[in-house]
Amino acid sequence: MENFKQLGISENLVKGLNELKIITPSDIQNEVIPLLLNSKTDLVGQAQTGTGKTAAYCLPLLHRIQPNRKVVQGLVLCPTRELGQQVAKQLFKFTKYTEKIYTEAVYGGPQIDRQINALKRPTHIVVATPGRLIDLVQRKAVDLSHVKTVILDEADEMLSLGFKKELDEILSFLPDVESKWLFSATMPDGIKQIVNKHMSADAHRVEVSGKNVVNKNIEHQFLICEEVDKLHALVKFLKSEQENRGVVFCKTRAVTKKLAKQLIAKNIAADAIHGDLLQKERDKVMRAFKKGTLQLLVATDLAARGIDIEGLSFVVHYQLPDKDEYYTHRSGRTARAGKEGISLSLVTTSELKQLRYFEKILRISFNQIRQA
Repeated sequence: MENFKQLGISENLVKGLNELKIITPSDIQNEVIPLLLNSKTDLVGQAQTGTGKTAAYCLPLLHRIQPNRKVVQGLVLCPTRELGQQVAKQLFKFTKYTEKIYTEAVYGGPQIDRQINALKRPTHIVVATPGRLIDLVQRKAVDLSHVKTVILDEADEMLSLGFKKELDEILSFLPDVESKWLFSATMPDGIKQIVNKHMSADAHRVEVSGKNVVNKNIEHQFLICEEVDKLHALVKFLKSEQENRGVVFCKTRAVTKKLAKQLIAKNIAADAIHGDLLQKERDKVMRAFKKGTLQLLVATDLAARGIDIEGLSFVVHYQLPDKDEYYTHRSGRTARAGKEGISLSLVTTSELKQLRYFEKILRISFNQIRQA
């Protein structure tokens, strides 16, 4: 079994990884890290959240940065503020024992002036949402002319959020880029267009199948109930979990809002995150959840991207997702860092077929539970 040193990662970075209890490389890290360390290549990686892709590109990126050159050398594009903050935090933690490498995260929402001031400090890596980056470039607040490596993380989500035009624009004004690395859970036509237009014809392609990435520490459960009984079943489950915290997933904004209101009416410390919230409203909910004043987050799939909160005991699928990769994304919110967790699906008899499909395609088994 490989370790990070055998993959070519420097001693000081390995020291930081060991402290974070990241010891054994995941499938995508084994495949991608030696490739990116040893060649200036374009890469298209298909991988879900939870496969370790952030470290798979962050570690080779850090190897490429020259700390003594006080210019932006690496650029990471992310769909959401939360994912951007998470990536910047990882980069910071990885470099605890290396020469100082400075990362700045910039995204829509907060005052742009504060970010402009932050970028006046020496910065080696910029992690950005596409819209805010274009704003900063137009104001001449960030110089990307020395960027050698650009990474598109969760590229399919950037397209879902309508950033295609911005991605084309950013990729066309990076003159000296030596390597473009794109990671995406799915490969819709829009992503293929970006790959064909902006990446070399001989770009390496790596696919880490979702079948291998469902965390082994998650217990997958299901409860059969009629649609009208789902709220009652959920409340009963939450009572059995007492102080434990988790996320409840719905497919639409409307159901998310309604369910959060119903739970609050039953004195459950819950709130919702969905696409209709302003950034400051979303931040307020996330702060309350991180602090522990909220027990429960009710979320849509898209709104939950980039959430990384320690110690979530469970996720509940109030409505089953349509795609197997969404089931993997959702379930992966619990059982982090070696802990165990529950992924509970509330299903009607007609939804059992979908559950059996997930079982087969993801190679997991669901245990049926019955409430007293």
